Amino acid sequence: MAAEKEPKKKATRSTAPRVQGKQLVIVESPAKAGTLNKYLGPDFVVMASVGHVRDLPDRNPKGVKDPVPGVDLENDFRPTYQVIKKKAKTVGELKKAARDAAGIWLATDLDREGEAIAWHLAEALGIEPEAGKRVVFNAITRSEIERAFKHPRKIDMGKVNAQQARRILDRIVGYQVSPLLWKKVAGGLSAGRVQSVAVRLIVQREREIENFLPDEYWRVTGLFTTRLGRVESLSLEWEKWLSESSEGGAGKKGGGRTVAEKNRWLAEHESLSAELVEVDGRKFEPKTENEAKTVTARAGFEIVDRRATPNGKGKGPARESIQLKVRRPREAQAGDVADGGPIWSVKSIQTKRTKSHPGAPFITSTLQQAAANQLDFTAHQTMSIAQALYEGMPIKELGAVGLITYMRTDSTHLSPEAVQAAREYALRRFGADYVPPRPNLFSSSNKSAQEAHEAIRPTDVSLDPERVRKSLPERHYKLYRLIWERFLSSQMSDAQWDSTTLLISASDKKGEMVFRATGRVLIFDGHYRISGVPNVSDEPVIPKVGEGDPLEMVQIDPVQYFTSPPPRFTEASLVKKLEAEGIGRPSTYAQIIQVIQHRKYVQKMRGRFHATDLGKVVTDKLVEAFPEIMEVGYTREMEQDLDDIEEKQADWMEMLHRFYGPFKESLEAAYEGMVHAKAETEPAPHTCPQCGGATVYRFGKKGRFLSCARYPKCRFAAPIDAEGRPVEPAKTNIACPKCDSPMILRKGRFGDFLSCTRYPECEGILNVDSKGFVTPPKTPPILTDLPCPKCGTPLNLRRGARGPWLSCSAFPKCRGRMGWSTLDDKAKVKWEKALRNHEKEHPEPVIRKLDGEPLGDRFRVLSEMNGGNGSGEEEAEG
Repeated sequence: MAAEKEPKKKATRSTAPRVQGKQLVIVESPAKAGTLNKYLGPDFVVMASVGHVRDLPDRNPKGVKDPVPGVDLENDFRPTYQVIKKKAKTVGELKKAARDAAGIWLATDLDREGEAIAWHLAEALGIEPEAGKRVVFNAITRSEIERAFKHPRKIDMGKVNAQQARRILDRIVGYQVSPLLWKKVAGGLSAGRVQSVAVRLIVQREREIENFLPDEYWRVTGLFTTRLGRVESLSLEWEKWLSESSEGGAGKKGGGRTVAEKNRWLAEHESLSAELVEVDGRKFEPKTENEAKTVTARAGFEIVDRRATPNGKGKGPARESIQLKVRRPREAQAGDVADGGPIWSVKSIQTKRTKSHPGAPFITSTLQQAAANQLDFTAHQTMSIAQALYEGMPIKELGAVGLITYMRTDSTHLSPEAVQAAREYALRRFGADYVPPRPNLFSSSNKSAQEAHEAIRPTDVSLDPERVRKSLPERHYKLYRLIWERFLSSQMSDAQWDSTTLLISASDKKGEMVFRATGRVLIFDGHYRISGVPNVSDEPVIPKVGEGDPLEMVQIDPVQYFTSPPPRFTEASLVKKLEAEGIGRPSTYAQIIQVIQHRKYVQKMRGRFHATDLGKVVTDKLVEAFPEIMEVGYTREMEQDLDDIEEKQADWMEMLHRFYGPFKESLEAAYEGMVHAKAETEPAPHTCPQCGGATVYRFGKKGRFLSCARYPKCRFAAPIDAEGRPVEPAKTNIACPKCDSPMILRKGRFGDFLSCTRYPECEGILNVDSKGFVTPPKTPPILTDLPCPKCGTPLNLRRGARGPWLSCSAFPKCRGRMGWSTLDDKAKVKWEKALRNHEKEHPEPVIRKLDGEPLGDRFRVLSEMNGGNGSGEEEAEG
């Protein structure tokens, strides 16, 4: 059993409920306690621990220098737990209640973390294993609670040891790798066993994007019509319609006609769009402009304009984009065989019935993904709201109600009772056609599913979202609706479509060209009735035609494309990747994503994660030092080891021994051989503007920057943009207080500042505070003959917001001060007069714009660095 230390307790008045002779139930949260109280009755008292009550200590006791506080690395990783300081009062109240209670029930959550909390509670309260009854329930409902209290069990030490092993493992990595980063990268950094691998995924994706070289390809589409003989008029109508403003006005994002609008126009004009897919019996996949031009000519059209537009940010072939303008030769008429124009007809038309199956009910990871995609929730927000829905929300006329089942689950399993309730609800509301003959069953895609309980579902399907909407905050309502709709739709019938594929062909002397059009029509909405039908307006409408029917080509459109790099991760796609790679567990994803942003290893911009320079450097150093630990496969194996410990198929101490031996060797080697990040350079494709020499990229406090390779002989340095190009200092319209020249905004060691453009001839500077406001220089202090009370050095005299004040001139080495009120009246008069004369001789300069206008008291500098134009803006007070 782990050793325990308790902090000293202060005498405080207890606010705990009276438990004498009653049954004590302990849960984690007050909300859960409130909901349980509703069902258990007067013989039970429910108290909350408010999370964990014990943990490993943050630091060693005085005089102890263990490398990992709370973990004895020499004795089988024996942990020493202590009561968390802010939980001392809670533990005291729980101990008193436990002594007075007739029985003790530990009703914490049913996952590893909940099991560990139950064990720590038993240890902290001195509860004997036989005296404490462990109860778990998947939902906080009367039936689930009654079932749980009828079948109590012992604490599951498999789950406890799995959680304990993970905690110790993470503590070892965090406390032993972080100091390495302080020494080899920068102070204040931290590493995490799982979080660091998650950062590596984002860094790898960032580099895939940076190194991506696009490939050129073309698509050729044709516009066909069944209205024979009207090609010229239709072509003019189409071009005119496209050039007009789209529905919804000019403010529509992106401009132009939408897919739905185009499909509607084509349907109204008995026309359709099709893509060229086959030429002369071979699949058509054009890679070059010439290939696209060749088939355009064969279709009876000519190129009348070619526009090449340079793209400064493009790579390879994407440095230039090409637009071709096409028209039919004026002398040629559609279908005129004498002119060599191809005759188009329907080669084949095939319609088949397809089905769309409902999605499985949510597990933790899929709920996080859906909430991110559909509701724009972060993983942390999703789990916080789901926790509240599980623990109980006050519903009008019903009181506190646990609305959903437990939200940390890897299982898509549904209880027979829940399935039956969903089927009966769908039958009553929508009819027999919407209920399949047999229940829909789903298998989990996660082979290492940790929990065996149910998927996330509403506890009572009859509590539809609209019924509870007025009782819930808007975000809680939205998430509950998402869960409720997914659960109900999972037990409804398949949606059915008629999917049509139409092939259009024409032959000439060289062979045959085949265009393909596809479309589908919803025949039966099925589960879409509750989850919503996909945007069918984006589906093309195929005109009523038969095999052999003639068609005419109105227009052909060859368009250039480039392959795209892999997209940066969103919250949803990162969660999906973590799950697919077996990194962490769904219940930990929200914390992982939160931590890597807090540590500034990644940042989210426009909903996508970008690796920072710091994240890249730290990842590279960790991969260099710990190649095995930073491997995705190794992290996955560690998760499997923890699963085996939970199932009592492996020993947690043996697992830690297997890990720690190689880890310790790698750590020692890294301390000896790793080069400091700031000493490393990378060649840059730029010339030093000061000496004409080569430049390199270096890593500094604020990330990567460009530096002269001859440093320190040449001290040129410049910030860089995302592509590694030097960023020119942004000019402002602020005049230098010394020479009236324009000032430029620079980044320095302590943040932004304004520097004279004539530097080093003129050394005029102005400070800029953290909010971007210019801070004018203050009048310099007077050096007095008054000694510092701390070190004896003469004191400086300044005027502050509250009047004159004295501080040591040796600051920051000495921070001594002397109170103005401690001076006698004669000294005050003397120094007040001296200060007034000094201020007259050294007035604070008036900072002006280049046109001579004073800046004002609150002037924020804007620049290209932070989205402005370099001119600045004044901010009104208040």
